Amino acid sequence: MLLKQNIKLEQGEIVMRLVGLLSAAAVLAATGSVVAQTSSDVIKIGVLTDQNGIYSYVAGRGTVEAARLAVEDAGGKVLGKRIEIITGDDQNKPDIGGAIARKWIDQENVNVIVAGTGSASTVAILNVVKDKDRTLLVAGAGSSDITGKLCSPNTTQWAYDTYGVASSVARAVVEQGGKTWFFIAADYSFGQALTRDTTRFVEAGGGKVLGAARHPLGSTDFASYLMAARASGASVVGLANAGGDTVTAVKQAHEFGLAQGGQRLAGLLLFVNDIQALSLDTAQQTLGAASFYHDLNDDTKAWTKRYMERFPGNNLPNMNHAAAYAAVRHYLKAVEATGTEAAAQVGQKMRELPVNDFYNKGIKIRRDGRVLHDMMLWRVKSPAESKGPRDLFAILQSLPGAQVFRPESEGDCPLNK
Repeated sequence: MLLKQNIKLEQGEIVMRLVGLLSAAAVLAATGSVVAQTSSDVIKIGVLTDQNGIYSYVAGRGTVEAARLAVEDAGGKVLGKRIEIITGDDQNKPDIGGAIARKWIDQENVNVIVAGTGSASTVAILNVVKDKDRTLLVAGAGSSDITGKLCSPNTTQWAYDTYGVASSVARAVVEQGGKTWFFIAADYSFGQALTRDTTRFVEAGGGKVLGAARHPLGSTDFASYLMAARASGASVVGLANAGGDTVTAVKQAHEFGLAQGGQRLAGLLLFVNDIQALSLDTAQQTLGAASFYHDLNDDTKAWTKRYMERFPGNNLPNMNHAAAYAAVRHYLKAVEATGTEAAAQVGQKMRELPVNDFYNKGIKIRRDGRVLHDMMLWRVKSPAESKGPRDLFAILQSLPGAQVFRPESEGDCPLNK
């Protein structure tokens, strides 16, 4: 009797467990979640960006598609293992970005994360990846602290950083006579770093910073900040923000008549998509810097064509998108070369191998993780100069990465001590 009862209980427990597993599977299917996979036949890449917020058009789906192009060019496999991409929306919130990264690593066995938007959320992701000993490819966040005091042997920073942008743009503006500056800056780590790094080059060129106004992420009304800028009397108003914030600020500065009052607007981080949104009439003559330009040569034009086939309309790729491709492609080459996806070995091999793709030719990655892209100084063309909807920039000069980006000796990276 006792034996029969035990058998019934065991059978009941088995049934309950099966029901539980089926219910969990149903929930996962309904929510679109990916079942954790711990087998060794897959290399899993997580692309974590702003998918719907103010940075979505300069990262978002474009970063995902660029990563997919890199996987396709690798043949979809490496070391005989299938490459899988999963995606997530960090919503520009550090807690959400960090939580998704932790879940991906703990439950879904993600090998590498591509972070493509805000610096604050990227730093949260960096801390998780560092703790879990995985690989991080920074394909959009700009804080130069990522290769400074926060550097990691498993992290590389692509596209640009605040120091590189500041050294490219601020030097040129100061040399042209823009000696007094006022900043309108995003009030988080990226805006703070960009203000700090630009101030350095303004002062080094004999200029002076007269003040700054800080705004929250996603601001829609810049009137008070523009009034403060006008009242400062600065000859240059530097926009230390990005994405939708920059577009809104430039539009309102145009309506506010800053240029008519003799003040020059310096968009310290303007993307090609920002110029599309603003129009050449509004943005003409603005200076900027980028590590990639879609219309530069035959190779960049061919890749741009492939990229744009994934989108309706005139969605041009920017340096974040090109960087996501370059980062994933280089990571997969390093995995192939080392014979493993172990983060420490892959990180070392990524630094040993030169970066070669459709726009990088023999580019080095430093020990601190800074990818030494060339940076191009550009000027927005006037409507009369432009030959078509994709002809937006006049490239003024190409600056070697070793000259543009912060020297390793000044970065306070623990790897260099």
